Order: sequence, then C-alpha cells, then structure tokens
Amino acid sequence: MDKKTLRIFRPGLSTPCEVPLSGGTVRAGFPSPADDFLDMPLDLNRELVPNPASTFFVRVEGDSMTGDGISDGDLLIVDRAVEPYDGCIAVCYVDGEFTVKRVKLEAAEAWLLPSNPAYPPIRVDADNEFSIWGVVRHVVKTFK
Repeated sequence: MDKKTLRIFRPGLSTPCEVPLSGGTVRAGFPSPADDFLDMPLDLNRELVPNPASTFFVRVEGDSMTGDGISDGDLLIVDRAVEPYDGCIAVCYVDGEFTVKRVKLEAAEAWLLPSNPAYPPIRVDADNEFSIWGVVRHVVKTFK
C-alpha cells in the first residue's frame, strides 16, 4: 500500500446499520442447541464505530499479517482517536508508504512487526519519516 493507492473509506453514519442478532451465543467448541428467537437488532455502526469522526476503513493488500488473522482483502476498522500502545496493530506511514503491522515501542526506536515469518521486521528511528495513522480496532474478514 503506497500513499498514492491507499483508499480510505469513512463510515456512513447517517442511518443505523441494523442487522438481526440471535439471542444466544454460538460455541466454537462442542455444538449447543440453537436458540429459536432473535433479540433486538444490532447496530453495526454503534458497535464498531465508537468514534465516528476519527474512524476509517481500509482494505488490506498483502499477507504480512496472516499470523494475526489479517488477510489480503480484509477490511480494517481503524480508529485514530485510540492512543497507540506497545503491541497494538496499527496502520503506519513509513518513508512514503503505508503498512499495517504490530507496533513494538522502545525508548529511541520502534519496530513494526509482521506476523508472517516470510517478512522481516521494520526498524523505525529518528532517520525515518514515521507516523502511526491509527490503531486497528476490528477486522472484517473476507473468505474466498
């Protein structure tokens, strides 16, 4: 993702994005009997976009974060109001390019860590043009 091709999408919040929500949970282990009723609708805007003015969506290109469950084509929900912290996954701008990586903060430098071993870590220090654009809060998966 370079600066020229990064496509940022703002959430459309003028109307609620409500979908039916089952009254129960779904187990990831052994199956349980299904609930035969629906609860109140779930508003995806309210659930996924707590800070509308500072939230944006961006589509992932590449496979450097597959170890964290982030794949090519997934949609990231990124919040610029969240203070970056050590270990967060963030959209970063480094020397003219955008990337999504896990951030390791140290005193005089930062490391941008991919979660796919095929990619090397990126060391960032005072010599780099660097900013953390926003912290990834949610991933909308694309299954192919």
